[in-house]
Amino acid sequence: MITRRKLLGRIGMMGGVGAAYGAMQALGLMSTAHAEGLTPLPKDFGAGTSVVVLGAGISGMVAAYELEQAGFDVTVLEARDRVGGRAWTVRDGDKIEMIGEADQTASYSDGIYFNAGPARIPSHHQGYLGYAKKLGVPMEVEVNSSRSAFIQGKSGDRLQMRQASNDLRGHIAELLAKAINQGSLDQALTAEDKAKLLPFLNLYGDLDPNGAYTGSLRAGFKTLPGADIGAFDSPNAPMDLKHLLANEQLPMTLFEDNIYMQATMFQPVGGMDQLPVGFERALRKKVVRNADVQKIRNGASGVEVMWRDRKSGATSAIKADYVICTIPFPVLAKIDANFSKPVAQAIAGVVYDHSNKVAFESPRFWEKEQIYGGISFVGGETSLIWYPSAKLHSDRGMLLACYSSGEVAAKFEQRPLAEQIAMSRAAVERLHPGHGADLVNPLVVNWHKIPYSLGPWPNWYAGVSGRQEGHIDTEPFRLLHKPDGRVYFASAALSQTPGWQEGGIQSAQGVVSALAARMAAAPSRKAARG
Repeated sequence: MITRRKLLGRIGMMGGVGAAYGAMQALGLMSTAHAEGLTPLPKDFGAGTSVVVLGAGISGMVAAYELEQAGFDVTVLEARDRVGGRAWTVRDGDKIEMIGEADQTASYSDGIYFNAGPARIPSHHQGYLGYAKKLGVPMEVEVNSSRSAFIQGKSGDRLQMRQASNDLRGHIAELLAKAINQGSLDQALTAEDKAKLLPFLNLYGDLDPNGAYTGSLRAGFKTLPGADIGAFDSPNAPMDLKHLLANEQLPMTLFEDNIYMQATMFQPVGGMDQLPVGFERALRKKVVRNADVQKIRNGASGVEVMWRDRKSGATSAIKADYVICTIPFPVLAKIDANFSKPVAQAIAGVVYDHSNKVAFESPRFWEKEQIYGGISFVGGETSLIWYPSAKLHSDRGMLLACYSSGEVAAKFEQRPLAEQIAMSRAAVERLHPGHGADLVNPLVVNWHKIPYSLGPWPNWYAGVSGRQEGHIDTEPFRLLHKPDGRVYFASAALSQTPGWQEGGIQSAQGVVSALAARMAAAPSRKAARG
């Protein structure tokens, strides 16, 4: 028997979240949920208590900011010469250092930049957007999806996103309407259900009066409407279902249905590093840069951290009541630290994923094809082509010609940099013939080779596909959520969204709350209140 649940599941598999959402609305099956952020601490709560924050990525900066706001004495140590961690914006003259590779230096025209790490913020990431508003960091819309962009299969067949998506919807709606009208779903649907669902399918698929899909203006114009009498528009001829299914990138027509990719998306004006820079502006004590942590000694009454200045070579030490450590686990595993044995084993066992980006400067040829931001999906080791959505109609822009993760990224990063650049250029040439030669000033970022990162995010379920986000619940994950003595761990890695900055914000806020609860429960505090 086909139940409502199974029916909606099949609609979702065939037509995506949009189709399932619409069907659920038609059947009256929708609901909503809400979330809350950090409760501010009293301004003098941490007076007399010192905390060292290791790492000036998003988690470290949030922790430092919130602790300072509550009166703690906070020192932030950062191994790099910049703040932001993975939120890394490369500008003209900046250097990219990768382990085992020659240094690269950015050479960009005025105003062009490359977000080597995160590059978009979902509208439901209210922690990030809330801090941006509070710190005066201007945001702008990031155009994450364009129906003028393409999917391209192995055969080289390129389909415009609007045609592939809408022709697929039309065919699916026609097939489902036929099944309903032929009585194939009578066990799953009541007469009332069918009376509601069939009109929705006609609208969803833009079916003709006979319930057939014969094409739709949603899929694009064959003839544009004009000003003259009789200059009527006409739709593209529909692609048959077999042709659509032959394109391996067809599932990417559902990309923007993913909750993390839905409009409206945002980006900080001027680069993704602007929020960490905003945090540093707000701190009373500026970040100590080039501080390469060498040793961590966790004691009963405090923590001592020793570090080496990367520029001078001088070593220094600092003692504090507590440490909040946001250092990526593959890096932390190499630091001399007296963590408890279970914690040390958990840290050493965290496997980080692979991710690569290859960026070029180019004249904006894609805008002549009506592509203003968004992504074309090409598959293979380069995966996609991402178009800039800032400074539209300007002469030049930054084109991301490769953004790959997972197994294909692990293979790609083993290639010489010149080959990675050539493959990325070839992917653009294949999709946009004649424009591969327009691409200049290439830069490659292989995150597994980036010092002080050694990977983009953890894969808590290494070897199990589709488990990067959500429902993470392993023993090491649980253990590292707890403090080891006076050392707390915070990072996006310790959230249900390890690939997103919002996860890092949530983790830092959780650690600040946990530290505050510990202090509030301390006998000395209780005695003072009594």
